[in-house]
Amino acid sequence: MGMRLGDSVRVTLFGESHGRCVGALVEGIPSGTEIDLDALNEDIARRKPGRKGLSRRTESDECEILTGVHEGKATGWPILLLTWNSDAKSKDYGFLPDQPRPGHADLPEMVRSQGAADLRGGGSQSARLTYGLVTAASQLRGLLNQAGWHVDAHLHSVGELQARPLFELDIDSEPPDDSTMARLNCRDPKAAESFSNFIEEVRMDQDSIGSSIECIIEGLPIGVGEPWFDGLEPALARGMMAIPGARAVEFSRGVQASRMRGSEHNDSWYLEGDEPELEGSESAQADGALGGRSTGSPIRVVVHFKPPSSISREQSTLHLPSGEQRPLQVGGRHDPVLGPRAVPVVEAIARLVVADLGMMGGFLHPE
Repeated sequence: MGMRLGDSVRVTLFGESHGRCVGALVEGIPSGTEIDLDALNEDIARRKPGRKGLSRRTESDECEILTGVHEGKATGWPILLLTWNSDAKSKDYGFLPDQPRPGHADLPEMVRSQGAADLRGGGSQSARLTYGLVTAASQLRGLLNQAGWHVDAHLHSVGELQARPLFELDIDSEPPDDSTMARLNCRDPKAAESFSNFIEEVRMDQDSIGSSIECIIEGLPIGVGEPWFDGLEPALARGMMAIPGARAVEFSRGVQASRMRGSEHNDSWYLEGDEPELEGSESAQADGALGGRSTGSPIRVVVHFKPPSSISREQSTLHLPSGEQRPLQVGGRHDPVLGPRAVPVVEAIARLVVADLGMMGGFLHPE
C-alpha cells in the first residue's frame, strides 16, 4: 500500500474518514530536534474544518503525540501522531456502495478491495488523512528553521480570480485570526474578500469551484536534491499530486515556459557578493532547481485543485444493483472549494520533501 512518503524522513499515514482516528507515523527525525507545540496547533487550526463557508464538520483535531517526543524534543525514535474522529455522520453515505458518486474513487476502490472498502466520507482516500501530513511536517519545523529553510503558501486562485504573487505580499506577519485572509489562508487582503464572495455564490448555487495554491520554498543552498527521480521537482510533484483533488503542479514559470524561447527562459548566473546567484531570484521566477538540485534561488510551486466532487446539486450516476442511471443528491458537509484548507497541506508536503532530501544529502543536522 502506498501510504508512505520519504526515505530519510518517512511518513506513513493511517485511518479512515469515518473510522476511529486518523494520523501518521513519522520516522527519521533526528534526536534533539525541537518540537514546537504552538506551531503544531497553528498548523492544525489552518487545516481544520468548521470555518464559515467551508465544511461544517466540527472536529477538535487535538493532536496526541504518543511516542518519540520527550520534554519538547524528538528522541530519534518513531513519532506516532493521531486525532480521534468525533463528528462523522455516516448516515449521509447510506447510498454507498450501490451508487458510486461522480468524481469520487468509490467504484475503483470497491473493485480494488473486492467489496471490502470503507467508503464513508471517502474512507482512506479522504482528505481527512491530510491531518497526518500536516502534523508530521510540523515536527520538522525546528530542524528547518535552524537551517534557515522556510516554506510559505497561500490561496493563489479561485476559479478565474487570482491573488497577487507571494513575493509582492507581506508573509512575515500573520493575518488576524478573525480576518477573511486567515479564514481562507490567503495573504492578499483584496483577493481574499473577492474569493470569499465568489465562494459563497458558488455554495449557494449548490456547486463547487476549482482553485490553486502558490508555495515558495526559500533558504536552500545550492545542491539540495538527488539525481533523476529523487530530484527536487520530481519529489515535490509526487508529494503534491498525492493530495486529494490535486490535478497539476507548476514550477517557476510553469506552463508559461512551454510558450517561451530559450533566450527568454534561460537564467544567467552572476555574483552577489561572493556567492553565485540567478537573475530573477528576487521575483521567484528563476529556476529554483536545475538537474533536480537546488540553485539557491527560491523554489516557486503552484498546485492546482479540481472542484470538490461532492456537491449538493442533484447528479446522475450508475445504480449498480439495477444497472440503471439514477439521480443522486449527495448530503453531508463538504467544502465548496479545496484551496483554503489545502494550503497547510501543500506547505506540509514541501517541508517533508525538502527535509527528506536535505537529510539524504547531508545538509540538515540538529545542533
